[in-house]
Amino acid sequence: MDIEIIGIIILFLILSLASLVFIPRWLTRRAARQVIKIFRRQNAVDKSTARTVDELGLRPAGMMQRMMRTRDYKPQALTILVQADIVKITGDGRYYLSEDKLANIGLEKGASIYR
Repeated sequence: MDIEIIGIIILFLILSLASLVFIPRWLTRRAARQVIKIFRRQNAVDKSTARTVDELGLRPAGMMQRMMRTRDYKPQALTILVQADIVKITGDGRYYLSEDKLANIGLEKGASIYR
């Protein structure tokens, strides 16, 4: 094989592996911003205004819906935001956005939500 062809194949493999890591991460980060907007739009910003996952429209899609549509990263982003303590859960299973924690982490300014 020619050296140029081997180089092209190696470059293709590197780019493919990079896309498997970075594209889902970028899509999850974008979905996290969308989830934050949903919380603000629904005014779910403290315990008294907390909403259920269904009210927020963030319930994961069922098996048949997932087969027919592109992947929705918002439920995964919600899980990450809960783990990062940006979204809190009340005792009765309702969710609300912690604006204080969000301001401290600076997600909207480019900080990472991953630990």
